[in-house]
Amino acid sequence: MKITIGLATCGISAGAKPVFDALKDANLPVEKVGCIGMCYNEPVVTVIDDNKKSIYGNVTIDNVNKLIECIKKGEECKELLVANDINELDFYKKQNRLVMENCGLIDPLNLEQYKENKGYSGLNNALKLEPKQVIEQIKISGLRGRGGAGFPTAIKWGFLADKKGKKYLICNGDEGDPGAFMNRTVMESDPFKLIEGITIGAYATGTEEGIIYTRAEYPLAIETLEKALKIAYDNNLLGNNILGKEGFNFKLYIQKGAGAFVCGEETAMINSIEGKRGMPKPRPPYPAEKGLYGKPTNVNNVGTWAHVATIMKIGASEYAKIGTEKTKGTKVVCLTGKIKRTGIVEVPMGTKLRDIVYEIGGGTPEGTEFKAILSGGPAGGCIPKEHLDTPLDYETLQALGAIMGSGGMVVINNEACMVDVARYFMNFTQEESCGKCTPCREGTKRLLEMLIKVTRGVGGEKDIDKIRQLAEFVRDNALCGLGQNAPNSVLSTLRFFRDEYVMHLKDKTCCAGACANLLKYNITDKCVGCGNCARHCPVGCISGEPRKKHVIDQEKCIKCGTCYEVCAFKAIKKT
Repeated sequence: MKITIGLATCGISAGAKPVFDALKDANLPVEKVGCIGMCYNEPVVTVIDDNKKSIYGNVTIDNVNKLIECIKKGEECKELLVANDINELDFYKKQNRLVMENCGLIDPLNLEQYKENKGYSGLNNALKLEPKQVIEQIKISGLRGRGGAGFPTAIKWGFLADKKGKKYLICNGDEGDPGAFMNRTVMESDPFKLIEGITIGAYATGTEEGIIYTRAEYPLAIETLEKALKIAYDNNLLGNNILGKEGFNFKLYIQKGAGAFVCGEETAMINSIEGKRGMPKPRPPYPAEKGLYGKPTNVNNVGTWAHVATIMKIGASEYAKIGTEKTKGTKVVCLTGKIKRTGIVEVPMGTKLRDIVYEIGGGTPEGTEFKAILSGGPAGGCIPKEHLDTPLDYETLQALGAIMGSGGMVVINNEACMVDVARYFMNFTQEESCGKCTPCREGTKRLLEMLIKVTRGVGGEKDIDKIRQLAEFVRDNALCGLGQNAPNSVLSTLRFFRDEYVMHLKDKTCCAGACANLLKYNITDKCVGCGNCARHCPVGCISGEPRKKHVIDQEKCIKCGTCYEVCAFKAIKKT
């Protein structure tokens, strides 16, 4: 018998540690694994006995004893059973797990388990070739960078390979997007795949030093990587003459960042690694010419490096069969927001957004309707339901005013106000602006102020064009990609949800009832006169006799919503 439990950050936050301890205290053979991706079912426990597999979801300290009792009896715990094979679940049926093939299935720090799944066969295959032949294989695979820009990886590597002398590889593991945790999951759940991919890149480009840059807010990822790096050094998978290849020397270490969103931009990250303030540099020169410490440097993100290990394992031609004509392979996506099945999803490029939202995610919660999906994080764009048949690809998303980004996707339902959504993400990007260039530093601040006014119903329809003009100016003139993409949420909501802006400014109403200043609370005939709302009102604007319908003084009401929340009879309506 073998029992595993997911103890990555998502599992731990859902309460997996006490469950692990309970299983261990019951003298059951339990092992730690990483994140299997279905966050909506965490904590996840898998029991394998006599070739029979049982996957249990939402196992908490409150119900684990039921599971323990069933395991000891040799029975399935029907109450907690999710499936006998993850491929039975709708969540996985349209996925193609290449990067995440080991996540949630193996002990992240068990090198032998990684090798049993053909781990490090990619590096062995690479070492049979000349470095330029490895780059040619990456070219044949059609791999594009998974960090957001989608630049062809082989071309990027070629720039670095041509340089002589000291040079660097950097793995961009900085992940500052709200609702994005793809990099963290790979670092926590399959660190050897990441290390293997970077090592292949080092061989192909002739680089002897590499850095994994990630944020200090990822303590488990950092701890796991540090242990994995030591294991790699101890097994001659890093260091000198790797795997007996004479002259192939490569050292890899971790650099922790302070967590600034802008450090996801490669030149800002290079500044941070050098101990400087994380601010982007004008380009050219590009990092391939003058990067870390003034030396030629190549930057790829966690997903890209993990794909490299896969490509060299299964073969470039085989990998190129997956995806679209312009973009090969798969993309790891974090599916969050108002969606039934949240989690980490890996799908072939070209998968329709509709399939991601409904087939994999299960759609929005009961009683609500899909409204939009934000693709690309806070610097991404909002895509409405009429464009849900759009395939997941760099060019198709850009055509809609969105971006692929690192892979964060936030589902928005009809309970959200799109003006308020734009305001929320503009607030984030404005706070995270490094302040180096005026268009981003001042432009995002002014945009935020204008959006706040709209949510309060202040101004007229002419202000909509002013917002659009300023957003376009910031997009066209900001120094780095983060500043250039900062107005995407504004421009996309103006493009697809302009009517909501008009409604706020012309009709002084919010269709979703999300903008407090435009709300109006009224007591309906359902009121039984209990007086609970009046007792809780912070400004005393509700009056009425016992057992009779109460009224709200609209002039005194501060629209805090307290009455709406405390009414047990749902007698208060907000409009």
